[in-house]
Amino acid sequence: MPRFSERTRTLQRLLGAIVAFSGLIALPPALLALWWGEPTALAFFQSALLPVAAGLLLWYPVRRARYELRLRDGFLVVSATWIIACVVTALPFMLAPPHLGFSDAVFEATSGLTTTGATMITGLEQLPRSVLFYRASLNYLGGMGIVILAVAILPMLRIGGMQLFRAESTGPQKDSKLTPRIADTAKALWAVYTVLVLVCAVAFWAAGMDLFDAISHAMTTVSTAGFANYDASFGHWDNPLIDGLAITFMLLGGLNFGLHWYAWRRATLGHYRADAEARLFLRIIVAATVVVTLAVWLGGRFEDPLLALRHALFQVVSNLTTSGFTTTGFADWPGLAPLLLVMLAFVGGCAGSTSGGMKVARVQMVVRQGFRELKQLVHPKGQFLVKVGGKRVSESVVIAVAGFCALYLLAFVAMTLLLVADGVDLVTAFSAVAACINNLGPGLGAVASNYQELGLFSTWVCSFAMVLGRLEVFTLLVLLTPQFWRD
Repeated sequence: MPRFSERTRTLQRLLGAIVAFSGLIALPPALLALWWGEPTALAFFQSALLPVAAGLLLWYPVRRARYELRLRDGFLVVSATWIIACVVTALPFMLAPPHLGFSDAVFEATSGLTTTGATMITGLEQLPRSVLFYRASLNYLGGMGIVILAVAILPMLRIGGMQLFRAESTGPQKDSKLTPRIADTAKALWAVYTVLVLVCAVAFWAAGMDLFDAISHAMTTVSTAGFANYDASFGHWDNPLIDGLAITFMLLGGLNFGLHWYAWRRATLGHYRADAEARLFLRIIVAATVVVTLAVWLGGRFEDPLLALRHALFQVVSNLTTSGFTTTGFADWPGLAPLLLVMLAFVGGCAGSTSGGMKVARVQMVVRQGFRELKQLVHPKGQFLVKVGGKRVSESVVIAVAGFCALYLLAFVAMTLLLVADGVDLVTAFSAVAACINNLGPGLGAVASNYQELGLFSTWVCSFAMVLGRLEVFTLLVLLTPQFWRD
C-alpha cells in the first residue's frame, strides 16, 4: 500500500507541474501584448495565473515524493498531459478574441498542440497579433511534443524520462536513442528543431514576409502544423519563392529528425540517401505530384502547366506532411485530386518527424507484408522475409505495425460513423475525421476551410480524434482496456 501511495503522490507531483507549465505558455503572448499595447494582455495573464496556481497547489504538498515510473505510468502521464494541456491552453481563446465557447476553444487549442491546424476561427486578419502569436506558439510546442519538452527537464523533476519518451515518440521503432541519456536525446531534438525554425523565419523574412509573419509561419511550417495568420493561408502572398521555401521546410519537418541530427553532427547528407523511409517519402511526393498536376491541368483548374505543377507540389507536400497549408484551396479541384490529397494524410510523414498520419515506415511494412502473403499463397512452403532498407524486420515489429494500422483504421471508421449519426453529411464526416486523426486540418465539404458548422458532439469527437492521432492510437486507447488498470 505505501508503494502505491508513493506512486500516486509522484504522479500528482508530475501532473501538477504539467498544469503549471501549460499555464506558462500564455506568458510570452501576454508580454508581447503589453509591448504592443494590446488589450489582450490581461486575458493572457489571467490564463497563465489560474493554471499556475492550480498546478502549484497540486505539486507543493507532494513535492518530495519519489517513485520510478513504469511504462504503464508513461502512458497515463502522456495521455493526461495532452488532455490537461489542451484544456488549459484553451483559456486564452475564451478570455481574449475571438471569445470562443468552451468546446470550440478546446478544439482550437487541441488543434494547435496536436499540430492539426483545423480552426474554428474566421477573419484571422482581424485578430490581435498576440492571439496569432499564441496560436503559432501552440504549433511550435506541439511540433516536437510537449512531453518531449518535459523529458528534457525531467532531471530537474528527478523522474526518469525513458517511459515518457517511448509513449510519446512517433513511429514503429520507439526504443532508438540518438544519445546515451534520454534527456540529452530530447534536448538534441529540440535544438535541431529550433535551429530549423530560426532558419525558416529568416528565409521567409528575406523572401518578403514581414518579421512577425515570418516568425509565426516558421513556427507553424517546421512543425508541419498549418495555423496561418490569414484565412487564405499561403495564398495571401501568392509568391512562388515563399511557396518554395514553405515546401522545403515542410519537407524537412516531415523527415525523421534523427537524420537532421546526424547531418548536423557529422556534416553529411549520406544518411538521407541511405534511409529507405526517406527515399520512399520522396518517391510518393513525386508520384502524387505528377497525378495531381495532370488532374488540375487537364481538368481546367489551371491553364498553365507550370502553375498547375507549382500548386500541386505545394498541396501534395502540405498534405503528405499533414501541414494543412493551402495556396488556392483544394476542395474544389477537379477529378480525383481532392480525395487523393486527403488520403495522402493517412500515409503522413516519416517516423520521428513532426508529421501526423500512420507514417511512411508503417505503410511500407504493411504493404510488404501484404506482398509476402501473396507470395506465401503461391509458394506455401517458401520462407519470405519482410525487409526495409535491405534489413530484415522482426516478426514482432511487423505484427505490431499491422495491429496499429488495424486499430487506426477502425478508430477512423468508428468516429466517421459517429459524425454521420450526428447529422453530418458523408463527405464532410469522412474528411473531417480523416483530417483530424491524421492531424491534417482542412478537409472537404463543410470543413474545407473551417469547422464552425460542426455541432457540439461532432466537435468533441474531432477533438478526441486529434489527440488520438497525435498519440498514435495505442497510447490513448490502452487506457480504455481493463487490463491497464489491473496491477
